[in-house]
Amino acid sequence: MASIHSVEISWEDLLGAFTSGHLDKAYYLDRLTGEIFFVPSSSDNNEVLQQLQSNGERFLEIPPFDYQSERQIASELLAQISDPELRVLLSNSLAGRKPFGKIEDILSFYPHEEDRFALLKDQFLSNRLKLWMEENNLFTANTVLNATKHA
Repeated sequence: MASIHSVEISWEDLLGAFTSGHLDKAYYLDRLTGEIFFVPSSSDNNEVLQQLQSNGERFLEIPPFDYQSERQIASELLAQISDPELRVLLSNSLAGRKPFGKIEDILSFYPHEEDRFALLKDQFLSNRLKLWMEENNLFTANTVLNATKHA
């Protein structure tokens, strides 16, 4: 029977790493200490990179919130929009056609849709974080408590 290793992980730090759009940093979770740290992507420090690679079970890379993730959320939003003008603006932005702009800038003129986009982004990140935790056998205290109640 596997034992449970209990470690405290800062939910705020974990969420911050998941929502970070800084592609110049790779975020990691140390399974033993619960610490979340980053390594610059352009790091010349081979010793740090070797430590991370040789201790792959201990250090988990946290996937970044990248442009592709944002496009996926924007595509979901686009499918829900009925305003034809906004649909054209977002479609052009997603396709890279001129005039195009940042999705957040476009939505700033449409507060209701901006709120909907924020909600979709929160749902996307929550689901992604939950799936990542499950894939890496990380469980919250509530999950462990509920499992022991049902056993």
